[in-house]
Amino acid sequence: MRSDQVKKGVLRVPNRCLLYSTGISPNDMSKPFIGIASSFSDLVPGHITMRDLERYIERGIAAGGGVPFIFGVPAVCDGIAMGHSGMHYSLGSREIIADMIELVANAHRLDGLVLLSNCDKITPGMLMAAARLNIPSVLVTAGAMMTGMYEKKKRSMVRDTFEAVGQYQAGKITEQKLLELEMAACPGAGSCQGMYTANTMACLTETMGMSLQGCGTALAVSAKKKRIAYESGIKIIELVRKDVKPCDILTLNAFKNAITVDMALGGSTNTVLHLPAIANEAGIKLSLELFDEISKSTPQVVCLEPAGDYYMEDLDNAGGVSAVLLAVKDALTHSETVTGIDIVEIAKSSKILDEDVIRVKNPYKLEGGIAVLRGNIAPDGCVVKQAAVSEKMKVFSGKARVFNSEDDAMKAILNGKIVHGDIVVIRYEGPSGGPGMREMLSPTSALHGMGLSDSVALLTDGRFSGGTRGPCIGHISPEAMADGAIAAINEGDIINIDIPKRMLNVELTEETIKARLLMVVKPEPKIKTGYMARYARLVQSADTGAILK
Repeated sequence: MRSDQVKKGVLRVPNRCLLYSTGISPNDMSKPFIGIASSFSDLVPGHITMRDLERYIERGIAAGGGVPFIFGVPAVCDGIAMGHSGMHYSLGSREIIADMIELVANAHRLDGLVLLSNCDKITPGMLMAAARLNIPSVLVTAGAMMTGMYEKKKRSMVRDTFEAVGQYQAGKITEQKLLELEMAACPGAGSCQGMYTANTMACLTETMGMSLQGCGTALAVSAKKKRIAYESGIKIIELVRKDVKPCDILTLNAFKNAITVDMALGGSTNTVLHLPAIANEAGIKLSLELFDEISKSTPQVVCLEPAGDYYMEDLDNAGGVSAVLLAVKDALTHSETVTGIDIVEIAKSSKILDEDVIRVKNPYKLEGGIAVLRGNIAPDGCVVKQAAVSEKMKVFSGKARVFNSEDDAMKAILNGKIVHGDIVVIRYEGPSGGPGMREMLSPTSALHGMGLSDSVALLTDGRFSGGTRGPCIGHISPEAMADGAIAAINEGDIINIDIPKRMLNVELTEETIKARLLMVVKPEPKIKTGYMARYARLVQSADTGAILK
């Protein structure tokens, strides 16, 4: 065992002395040492139940014959960080999480890991660490939030608070109703209720084989989630004894299966950042073309919020990830899982319990949820959640309304300066320029709430929340700070969007774009000290997954 390096032999008397001071017994020295990387936080609704889940994981590890050690990693709530300077730090936290787990696991020579995660950047950060360390690991996601209830209707955070801000600004709802929705939409613990980034990543983690069956959709408040936590503790001891490592599981086939399920779910565009970053740690390159290729051949069989009216609780009741695997079983390739059962066998043994939620015979869309566009604005690619775009907006032309920050764009939207036919261009919000590639749920939700999402488009070198609706195109590469063509767009330029043809162009010649770029004066860095200043110097383009080099 790796842990023998800190607990065996005469030279390790001082090490054992310190370990005994933690309260473990001499009998424990012959057992596997298992780290529980917990992202518990009182600040994050998706993580406040983790103290309970830690106990169940500990019990499972002990029952399996191991010794559990909890250590902490940070968690950022994207919803709370949204719409202000705090969002600069969200994507950057992914790398910090991976680094912290690497440091603790290697410094203490842990034999295995149970990774306790939930929200947007924490799950991919933990999977990056698992692939990098390549020691036996199981990931437990803490589960989705139940829907709220208001005026006899299910409610959720994104549609009923972020979009309500735009509705209020447009005079469609009263301040009293706005405040009542604020109190009703999030009734308790868990990740946001629809197919946003946290829940998309939870489902894809199960698909890739790094979580136990049922983990991806089991709700935060359920006894089912506690049982999964306990069983994950038992499972990690089995994985350690059999020496089953993450890179045995995180193969190219596993990533292809994850992309397939992502498209079938109509998942968050952020997966186009996270899956390549995880794959990179496993020594695998995922191209944007692979996402688009799989999307074109994968029907969307699930449609949760924000595009649809179902929620994670409905998907769980319909059979969860296993049922979705069954729906796309012909497109899956054989891949190992932490359960020891091949993913194709899991699919074949599953049942779809609600064909209104998981529609195989009559899919919501004939293509997957995400499309990759290219053109003279984005020669290295960009991403749109086509599942949340109305048919009439999939081909659209309009005049550019250009802003060098999300904050400036938001002011213009709320002050009524954006009108039908506009295309809002938000630049210098990319991985380096942001820095941190801020999610832009506030402007996209405001546009939808004000009734503009079927007549106004938005494009950015930043990114979007999984809750985004309408023709919102992100991840434009190269970004403005890296002299991308988006920096050459001027107010009033005509931009053409054609999602079916996968094209995004501004009506400018290449010569004009090059000439304008020579005249561009880049803005001063928004953050000049600390971690994010270092991050801005190291981070790569969005089309790489915004990895650090």
